[in-house]
Amino acid sequence: MASEWIDTTIGVQLTLQRGFDITKANQRSGTVPVISSGGVSSFHDTAIRSGPGVVLGRKGVVGSVWFIRTDYWPHDTTLWVKDFRGNNPRFVYYFFKSLAPTITTLDVGSANPTLNRNHVHPLEIRWPPLSEQRAIAHILGTLDDKIELNRRTNETLEAMARALFKAWFVDFEPVRAKLEGRWQRGQSLPGLPAHLYDLFPDRLVESELGEIPEGWRVSTIGGEVSVCGGATPSTKEPEFWEGGSHCWATPKDLSALQFPVLMDTDRKITDAGLAKIGSGLLPGGTVLLSSRAPIGYLAIAEVPTAINQGFIAMRCDGVLPNVFVLQWCRENMDAIVGNANGSTFQEISKSNFRPIPIVVPPEPVLAGFRRSADVLHLKLVENERESRCLAQLRDTLLPKLISGELRVPDAEAFLKERGL
Repeated sequence: MASEWIDTTIGVQLTLQRGFDITKANQRSGTVPVISSGGVSSFHDTAIRSGPGVVLGRKGVVGSVWFIRTDYWPHDTTLWVKDFRGNNPRFVYYFFKSLAPTITTLDVGSANPTLNRNHVHPLEIRWPPLSEQRAIAHILGTLDDKIELNRRTNETLEAMARALFKAWFVDFEPVRAKLEGRWQRGQSLPGLPAHLYDLFPDRLVESELGEIPEGWRVSTIGGEVSVCGGATPSTKEPEFWEGGSHCWATPKDLSALQFPVLMDTDRKITDAGLAKIGSGLLPGGTVLLSSRAPIGYLAIAEVPTAINQGFIAMRCDGVLPNVFVLQWCRENMDAIVGNANGSTFQEISKSNFRPIPIVVPPEPVLAGFRRSADVLHLKLVENERESRCLAQLRDTLLPKLISGELRVPDAEAFLKERGL
């Protein structure tokens, strides 16, 4: 109960300790995570502390908090909880997450942000009993565990899509299997079910790009998709931005993505701002490629989106589906970067991008690929949407539960109503 909470200080409840320095040169190949202020920075063969652990950013990134389930090495750029004093470790993690805004104000560094444990220990706090800690950690942990499950699932889905594209359109494995007699009509091989047999030829022929499957053609990416760029309406004109409702993407929006699906943007523009961008509002399904600083961020826009000048956008209005084009860009990133130029920073222009050659399969092959790849992509998108909702719910509940404003039974009932 909230009435059982006590007034105390962090130093009474926990002991923080500075981490231990270890250079990359002194690290040996292993599976033990080295936790720096930015999270897992590398792996070593020796753990210096047992999990579960809670680590705070001390230098460089002040206010970051990490929960480590396994044995680990806390780096010198961190503070780690040396003694939980009987408190629940996962609750302690969420407690410090809620305290992050306060912790960032304790920075004692000059050029490089730095946190001193002696400034954290005296902080006055409200602290719940152990039973309440466990309940709070369970509620918030259930949400985080589902988010983590979605992340791992999406890693598998993405790997499957990349492997399928590479097998069919880079290695030409189905064609080679028929050519070498390893795949017979009516036979299923790993990744090659029998019903796909007639989609592929049994010969490779010479082309300007080397051997390609018979009946496939060489084209250019600009000949197969509509390539366009974007712009930035004047940021000095409030009418272009204030109250904006249209998504407007910059490469920074893509840099934060774990997976190549763009569902929202940091900034929105108005109708007046949109009118200043020649490419307008690009439809959902457009493939976005950052064209500079750096080249190579990729995503499929899941919502209509306008873009700034840091992109090459590909509207897949021809025979090539967006799931194909996305994977093609990944596989051909060296060629894309090789066509870039610039003195201050490398940039791939639309005129240098459009001529990049591409091997185009017949439509039945593309349809067969899309039947599999679309399922993988749609499931990935569904998982990302769910994770976004779960993260928003967690972030709403976190400060209320940690402060005692929201009681555990009320939070449990709230989650139950939402099927969680």
